[in-house]
Amino acid sequence: MAVFPPEEMVAIAIESLGKTPVYGTRVELPEGGDVSWFSHCGTHSTAIDFYQPICIEHLPEMLPLVMKYLCLPTGAKFIIDIQGYEDVWMAE
Repeated sequence: MAVFPPEEMVAIAIESLGKTPVYGTRVELPEGGDVSWFSHCGTHSTAIDFYQPICIEHLPEMLPLVMKYLCLPTGAKFIIDIQGYEDVWMAE
């Protein structure tokens, strides 16, 4: 299986931390961009400031559940929870 390392920055919805389930989506890296992973917990919001960029080095302490998914390719999505539920798929 191919490995696609993440960029040094990811975007997470910090205000949603602690909720469940946890969602992740890897989008195509925009030209000049530095974030392809977006993760949130619980309910999604369309608020412009819902996601905040953070250095990937802080992710293990902030949202450790997502670490094993970060080498998935562009288009990957996942839903996980602390009880062990896991669904991973590729967006069409």
